[in-house]
Amino acid sequence: MTAAQIPSIEMIKRLVAFDTTSRNPNMPLIDFARNYLADFGIASELVFDETGKKANLYATCGPPDKPGVMLSGHSDCVPVDGQEWHSDPFNVIERDAKLYGRGTSDMKSFIALTLAAVPALARAKLKTPVHLAFSYDEEVGCLGVQRLIAQLEGMPIKPKGCIVGEPTRMQVITGHKGKLSTRCHVHGLECHSALAPEGVNAVEIAAELVARLRQMARRMRDEGPFDPAFNPPFTTVHTGTIQGGTALNIVPKDCTFETEIRNLPTQDPEPLLFELKQYAEQVLLPEMRKISKDAGISWEALPSYPGLVGQAGTEVMQLAQTLSGNEAPGSVSFGTEAGLFQRAGIPAVVCGPGSIEQAHKPNEFISLEQVAKGESFIARLVHNCEQ
Repeated sequence: MTAAQIPSIEMIKRLVAFDTTSRNPNMPLIDFARNYLADFGIASELVFDETGKKANLYATCGPPDKPGVMLSGHSDCVPVDGQEWHSDPFNVIERDAKLYGRGTSDMKSFIALTLAAVPALARAKLKTPVHLAFSYDEEVGCLGVQRLIAQLEGMPIKPKGCIVGEPTRMQVITGHKGKLSTRCHVHGLECHSALAPEGVNAVEIAAELVARLRQMARRMRDEGPFDPAFNPPFTTVHTGTIQGGTALNIVPKDCTFETEIRNLPTQDPEPLLFELKQYAEQVLLPEMRKISKDAGISWEALPSYPGLVGQAGTEVMQLAQTLSGNEAPGSVSFGTEAGLFQRAGIPAVVCGPGSIEQAHKPNEFISLEQVAKGESFIARLVHNCEQ
């Protein structure tokens, strides 16, 4: 199989050429998609961020007065900084039946497949509409889609189901973990290190909190709860960054660390965070304030998202399984926007071409075989929506 035999390849190349790293505006890609849809008589609605430099796109193919199937994907991608690429990451290269480029797997190929199907959607006599939803800033915490969901909640007609096209090798995914992220700032009292007991060492207090998180992580690993559908089959607790101190001979007054909980979709992560805060409030803070009444520990919520809870028998799950060949559904540990759609009352599954194993890496790629499978999936969807 060659790229010439797969119609959507040119669209993949076009979309990858837009550098939509999350720190950049995504408007060039969104404007392209909006104009492309308009050429086929399909209107788009844009939902902007506060700067006006990023937007979600929402469009409906087919009858606008009926709830349909929504195909959802994020337009942003992760940075290539510091990665050793063998080619220009924003110029798709075909080699060994693979397409190399940033976003080929995660997840511009899915968006390209939906856009490449627009001529067929425009020609088809759809009885069930197909909605297209392209979001911004998924890679930095599923930020953009939340504005889109707020817009959808105010619409008279909402989608009856959603297929999020994250890379799953076209397996239907009905469950994924959630994420609760937090930044903690410890404020102590600095002094000369020769007089360390007269200060409040913010780094050491932060270290005690991190150690407490490590204890919680071990407890989740050893005691569960467990769900064998996930790898690992338990909720994980992780500290990702820590900064503090200015010099070795100064007791540090400030330290900040960031932590995340990747929770099983049926486990509420809030009690774990409460446990940490309670330890800080009841054990560490009184000791700190014996030395300095101004010492403190503060918390800042970072972008988070809910898990996707598997719901057997939903219409969108049955449809996605039929379109994908009736392979048994699965679960994944990475997060997607599907959990947010589900929380908003729109049943959702995850199913898209490519592999998460290639995502975020140098020399990211998608196989031509996966692109072809994705094309077949979309073609069957168009046919299904005509019935």
